[in-house]
Amino acid sequence: MNIETLISNAARDAVKALYGMDATEKMVQLQKTRSEFEGNLTLVVFPFVKAARKGPEQTAEEIGQYLVEHCAAVDKYNVVKGFLNLSVGQGAWLQLLDAIDHDDCYGMKKATEESPLVMIEYSSPNTNKPLHLGHVRNNLLGWSLAQIMAANGNRVVKTNIVNDRGIHICKSMLAWLKYGNGETPESSGKKGDHLIGDYYVSFDKHYREEVAQLQAQLVDAGMDPEEAQKRAKDEAPLIKEAHEMLVKWEQGDAEVRALWEKMNNWVYVGFDETYKRLGVSFDKIYYESQTYLKGKAKVEEGLQQGLFERHEDGSVWADLTNEGLDQKLLLRSDGTSVYMTQDIGTAEMRYEDYPIDKMIYVVGNEQNYHFQVLSILLDRLGFKWGKELTHFSYGMVELPNGKMKSREGTVVDADDLMQLMIDDAYNTSMELGKFDDMTEEERREIARIVGLGALKYFILKVDARKNMLFNPEESIDFNGNTGPFIQYTYARIRSILRKSNTQEPTPCPSPGEGSSVRKAVQSPLPSGGAGGGFLSDKEIELIQKMNEFGAAVEQAGKDYSPSGIANYCYELTKVFNQFYHDYSILNEPDEQKRNVRLVLARNVAKIIKNGMSLLGIEVPERM
Repeated sequence: MNIETLISNAARDAVKALYGMDATEKMVQLQKTRSEFEGNLTLVVFPFVKAARKGPEQTAEEIGQYLVEHCAAVDKYNVVKGFLNLSVGQGAWLQLLDAIDHDDCYGMKKATEESPLVMIEYSSPNTNKPLHLGHVRNNLLGWSLAQIMAANGNRVVKTNIVNDRGIHICKSMLAWLKYGNGETPESSGKKGDHLIGDYYVSFDKHYREEVAQLQAQLVDAGMDPEEAQKRAKDEAPLIKEAHEMLVKWEQGDAEVRALWEKMNNWVYVGFDETYKRLGVSFDKIYYESQTYLKGKAKVEEGLQQGLFERHEDGSVWADLTNEGLDQKLLLRSDGTSVYMTQDIGTAEMRYEDYPIDKMIYVVGNEQNYHFQVLSILLDRLGFKWGKELTHFSYGMVELPNGKMKSREGTVVDADDLMQLMIDDAYNTSMELGKFDDMTEEERREIARIVGLGALKYFILKVDARKNMLFNPEESIDFNGNTGPFIQYTYARIRSILRKSNTQEPTPCPSPGEGSSVRKAVQSPLPSGGAGGGFLSDKEIELIQKMNEFGAAVEQAGKDYSPSGIANYCYELTKVFNQFYHDYSILNEPDEQKRNVRLVLARNVAKIIKNGMSLLGIEVPERM
């Protein structure tokens, strides 16, 4: 039982004994004592004043006295207005450190067979272009959210839905047919996803030229320029050919399907390489080419049940006006499906594959309306989790020079970005002399870990709901709120532990081998105010901060907030560095104090490693 729970239970006992009040857990408000006051934890006594029939200060005095006499964790107290500041005894802190030291997964919960099954969808790429910076944020958020949900005791299935069909795919295919001259990834030396992305850009270039030419002709014939542009966009030969190809694809045309399969396979090889380097993966990948027919069938089923309606042109719509929304297209007049139809089909397939309790879609905030509608439609169609689906909506990543546009080729490619970050980490480390005693192989590996860690941390430390400006130069910094700063602190601790020849803890999730806390102090551990008084305020602050990891994990799971974990890791790292600045570890002459500090350092490293792993970030053993 942790210190907060111990004191909380004792406080409830106190108000029962003193005032005959049965206080609920929510009524007992414990918070970290503000730095200007003495104490470690503060109890708000206002909820008990009415039952006590006394003023806040007298009520706090009585509860404080009770806790000192009846709660082993409380050493002393002081009262500031209606707030009871409690000082926790050294023995209690040592016992807490001992508990942390015995649990290599401290602060995280294990799932059981009865745990809720949470499915998380992220990535969702299109097979007409490579992954870019926006996909990087999506993948990092999705992967981290999956780790956080698992650390909260959920069973988790990570899924990806690949948009491998549609007009945008046909644009790349048509451009390759017209301008490709049989080019392949092998003949060009390009990754398959990059190659196909080039043809998507090529299509747009030629399409724009056709639109401009046709618009000029229409204007010369006397048409209004704005109307001429609209008509030119609809009637340009390239876009008409792309739509014809889409219809052929949906009709199962053998030639079109063969080309589609060949080009998509090139892209998948490229995607897999990018995912591997980024450190993300999936338990199940769905393809819209396999789900859209299910979606169409589900829409037809809903049509027969009177849930949807068919218009005169043959298109199918959902009327959402009773929900305060508008009408939503589900099938076009030519019978082709739209994204909403495909998402319905994907939901049907997933529901058949897994007993989902919770569904989370990691998709940008420009799709807020889409998921609002999807939730309503899935609920109408009978999916038990439809109404409760979660759209993990996140903001866009912007660059110093503006937004990215795939069709114009003005994107930050994910592969190029990762390589840039690794190269920057290598060059920065060389300049700072951190690589002086390493082999070239070690340098490259550490540069990979630090460069990707800098990228991931810079993105994940930002509240996901906010738009963010990505600046690679700011992320590669060994000071401040950055990945390298946290990684460097971890590496420093590991170096201290190697020099001390201490017993390493076994890997998570195996239990620890034993505690140096007991060896350093005495066995059994002291309780209450006992403990020799050799823990400094900085050491107590460090134990208290480590104790907050479980609460940080729990809150991150409730809020769907990787940034909460990132900021916790930074705060823990700061507290450790303040302690390390003021107190020696290896050169401490008192053997008991030295051993306790080694245990402190070892567990800080453990929690940093576990916390950063929830963000998908590796930590190097040396830097």
